[in-house]
Amino acid sequence: MKKTITYLVILISLIAQAQEKDKFLPQGNEKFADKNYADAEAEYRLSQAKFKKKSIASYNLGTSIYKQNQTAEAKYQFAKAIKDAKTKAEKHQAFHNLGNSFMKEKNYSNAVEAYKNALRNDPNDEETRYNFALAKKMLKDNPPPKEQDKKKDKKKDKEKEKEKDKNKDKNDDKKDKGDNKDKDKKDGKDKKDKQDKGDGEKPQPKPSGASKQRIDNLLDAVNNEEKKVQEKVNAQKVQANPKKPEKDW
Repeated sequence: MKKTITYLVILISLIAQAQEKDKFLPQGNEKFADKNYADAEAEYRLSQAKFKKKSIASYNLGTSIYKQNQTAEAKYQFAKAIKDAKTKAEKHQAFHNLGNSFMKEKNYSNAVEAYKNALRNDPNDEETRYNFALAKKMLKDNPPPKEQDKKKDKKKDKEKEKEKDKNKDKNDDKKDKGDNKDKDKKDGKDKKDKQDKGDGEKPQPKPSGASKQRIDNLLDAVNNEEKKVQEKVNAQKVQANPKKPEKDW
């Protein structure tokens, strides 16, 4: 019995949701007609949030965003509208405006495909036919780069990058050599300074400039003086320690 009641409640809620009217969509259409695209966008977003599977809400939302020159977001909404579309008419309109978005981005190859899909859903739409022909002409006048050209461009970019790295390495080597050269100069200067200073030892006395003969005379005088002092010291020792007289037998 409980299960039966549960099923009935779910069924009633689904029926009520199906009968619920979308008040946001007509309000958005009014704003759009007044060219108030930002407010129209807000209403369409509410409609899309409330009725997630309605293709018209996504289509109108994409169109209002397209009018605000936001083609990337507009393309997303048109793609959603195509996915949720239930009829060929809905798909035709969504593909048509998707093609317009690609044309605005100058992506002519994708624009051609979008218009082609639009015509598959409505071959008699003259505006789509015109846009399709225009997209093909623009694509012919502005062909996308070939795969071979892309590879060449990538190769050139890689060569430029290698050359840039090579020049960078050369500059680094020059810098290192310059640093080493400066270091060698500094080390040589430090070594010379150490040699001049006796490698940190006490500085040696410089020659006085006296002649060799004068130096020899001074050394002789010092030696003679030391000899006299030594003789005097020895004499004092003899006096201080006289020899004992021999025993008188």
